[in-house]
Amino acid sequence: MNSVEYARMYEAEEGQWWYAGMRAISLALLASHLAPRKLAFLDAGCGTGVNLEHLGRLGSAFGVDISEDAIAFCRGRGVSVARGSVLELPVKSAAVDGVTSFDVLYHRWVTDDLAAVREMARVLRPGGLLLIRVPALKLLWGAHDEEVHSRHRYTRGELEALLAGAGMTLLRSSYANFFLFPVLLARRSLDRMLGRHGSDVGFLPEPLESVFRCLLRAEAWLIGHGVSLPVGASVFALARKP
Repeated sequence: MNSVEYARMYEAEEGQWWYAGMRAISLALLASHLAPRKLAFLDAGCGTGVNLEHLGRLGSAFGVDISEDAIAFCRGRGVSVARGSVLELPVKSAAVDGVTSFDVLYHRWVTDDLAAVREMARVLRPGGLLLIRVPALKLLWGAHDEEVHSRHRYTRGELEALLAGAGMTLLRSSYANFFLFPVLLARRSLDRMLGRHGSDVGFLPEPLESVFRCLLRAEAWLIGHGVSLPVGASVFALARKP
């Protein structure tokens, strides 16, 4: 991504509605399948590191990212991080209990997404969990995708097929950002019509921030209680290594 995009992420990741809501969904999915003990997590493509702080509350957490900008922000947060690619993780085989990867596989520099998922599976211990989130649905392609160097937006079936191809056992999958999907579709369609450029990362005026955050927390509750949403702007999948 562009260097300025990492700075935007660093400012927004803790409290902005989308980041806070996506994190709530991620933790709800993990909580329903975690063992009752301290676990070791790897965040593959950790960005500016705020998810490492939250994962660290479940045990220990370590991040890998290819970007020097991302690593600098992670070190500013005081989280553990190393430089590396999701196509060649600098981690021993069967070394961690859980791997997360949030909005990484879709990037243009990930030239083989199946190889990346297989690499994440490699570092998992038997019985370990892999949680992946990617942007969903080509019809939502817009200015933000160009800004963050997107390669692809996925369907739920495509993400499930990647996990199966890596030998993982699917536990759950769901779209997310379901309640706001009509708004997002209208926004992206308008972007294409008007030729708008630029990132979507940033804070909205109140009370929109609070309303949107509450809607995603409601989705987190639903997904955490076994509901799979039929459409959305993101897609999650949770799988276990046999």
